[in-house]
Amino acid sequence: MVHKGSIVILDFGGQYAHLIANRVRRLGAYSEIRVSETPAKELKGAAGIILSGGPQSVYEKGSPTADHGIFELGIPILGLCYGHQWLAHALNGKVSPGKTKEYGHTMIERSGESPIFKGLPQIMTVWMSHGDEVTQLPKGFVAMAKSSVCSVAAMANESRKIYGLQFHIEVTHTEHGMEMLKKFVALCKTTPWKIDSFVDYVGGQIKEEVGKSKKVFMLVSGGVDSTVAFTLLNKVLGPSRVQGMLVDTGLMRKDEVAQIRAAFKKLKIKNLHIEDASDEFFKNLKGATDPEQKRKIIGRTFLDVQQRVSEKMGLTGVKSDPSSGSGLKVKSDEWLLGQGTIYPDTIETGGSRHADQIKTHHNRVDAVQKMIDAGQVIEPLKELYKDEVRMLGEELGLPKELVWRHPFPGPGLGVRILCTNEVKREKRKVKSDGSISVPHEILPVRSVGVQGDGRTYRHAVALFSRHPCHVTPEHKALATSIPNTNKEINRVLLCTSHDRPVEFTVTPGTVTRERAELLREADAIVSEEMRAADLYGVIWQFPVVLLPFGTKKGGQSIVLRPIVSVDAMTANAYLLEQSVLETITRRILDLKGIDAVFLDLTNKPPGTIEWE
Repeated sequence: MVHKGSIVILDFGGQYAHLIANRVRRLGAYSEIRVSETPAKELKGAAGIILSGGPQSVYEKGSPTADHGIFELGIPILGLCYGHQWLAHALNGKVSPGKTKEYGHTMIERSGESPIFKGLPQIMTVWMSHGDEVTQLPKGFVAMAKSSVCSVAAMANESRKIYGLQFHIEVTHTEHGMEMLKKFVALCKTTPWKIDSFVDYVGGQIKEEVGKSKKVFMLVSGGVDSTVAFTLLNKVLGPSRVQGMLVDTGLMRKDEVAQIRAAFKKLKIKNLHIEDASDEFFKNLKGATDPEQKRKIIGRTFLDVQQRVSEKMGLTGVKSDPSSGSGLKVKSDEWLLGQGTIYPDTIETGGSRHADQIKTHHNRVDAVQKMIDAGQVIEPLKELYKDEVRMLGEELGLPKELVWRHPFPGPGLGVRILCTNEVKREKRKVKSDGSISVPHEILPVRSVGVQGDGRTYRHAVALFSRHPCHVTPEHKALATSIPNTNKEINRVLLCTSHDRPVEFTVTPGTVTRERAELLREADAIVSEEMRAADLYGVIWQFPVVLLPFGTKKGGQSIVLRPIVSVDAMTANAYLLEQSVLETITRRILDLKGIDAVFLDLTNKPPGTIEWE
């Protein structure tokens, strides 16, 4: 049974199910997540139900469904995206493939009054991410809003308090989204909920999970998440029950190890061992080109290093076990493995039952997953979002420069160095439907993306302009329209180094120390210029990506990926000013081996923040 007075999110496998729950809690109501097939009898006592998005089509065989008995509970129901379509389908309406898919910012116009829209503007910008649409309303429903290509962007049955919205109100990019959610929550008789202190709340969970005798071996990457998790474990359990290890993979940012050592020294945290294992990582990554393969190699190597160092340090309970696949075995009565995983990491891995897998997080490789299943892993931040992790860090007294440093992936530069073993570029053509009105070139690489709650692995297109570092409104509009109308593309870039299309030459390459050093220098240039332009606090994250092609054999290219976000679930591309972009481009082109520079204009969705 669910908690009385809670709002239950039925999870159809969308990327945003836990974001919805997080937003509801911020509004002061208790929320919990259940799989979509949860029997209606187990939902008695709930104050309301929200149906999440999902990656499938409601009319496909085997697509996620919910118990139709929820309609007999007499409580408010809100369907979002797939949940909106499932409502129509379940109540004998009709859902069909849309003529045009909608991803990203979309204008909607209200066509009726509803408590959900009360007091809001007639025309609003919302965040769409769908390929199907409701084409016939269920009996008793009326359309409440429309977009230029979707006639039922919202629907309602006021007498039964059932509402469907084609767009995502839980993301920050939907105007008045939180207001709409707040109005729905107000229709429900909810149980109040509030966390007075993240430290007390999460600390209580840690004590319960670890018990009175276990210890934690914590892998620290130097990023915000693992730093906060390690500091929290020290505070809750005490340094005698926690041992940290920072592995220098050779894939970290410039001077990062020295900066981390100095930061923890200032915090008087002494139980951190630093191990230089860069040779081992580069050796294991030799020949690997597939993004999934690289992540798994990095994840396994982390565990191998941890096992070797823990034995060397004489930590009892951490033993060698060749049968485990990773060579690591943690005796459950002595040690747990600590990780700084946060919720978006588990979501993009396909952490919910019906979710489409976007990528395997390095904290979810097979060896780690086996340990998680055996109860040998503790992840104190796994239900928190980045903004909450930062709040937690501030409560712990961490310095601002650590708490608010830009996120950096656990595998480091390893997932920002694109690799290939192909010499010939894959020929791709964009259909000539007039959607690309400026000079352009399909790039000979693909990257990960998310469209319609599903994973994509598609090509990027580069736009060219007479003024390469000047981002125009047309460029910005094309960054949304091109992925919507061209199924082979999920990213749109602006070439800032060339004013006209050029033929790029692919050079096979994997993750090497030389390529890592080149990318590290480019990343350092970006960091310096961000701070010089006073943009570090404005831009949320700024991945710098190395591509295996250039204007000549052996040449490579750099992608600049500045974004703004709150929680990493959605993000907007940050459009750098021309003068800043010109300086960064010029300095990067001065690096030996870099032939071209691009600015990624793509929002999330349809492109993920990272390229791999």
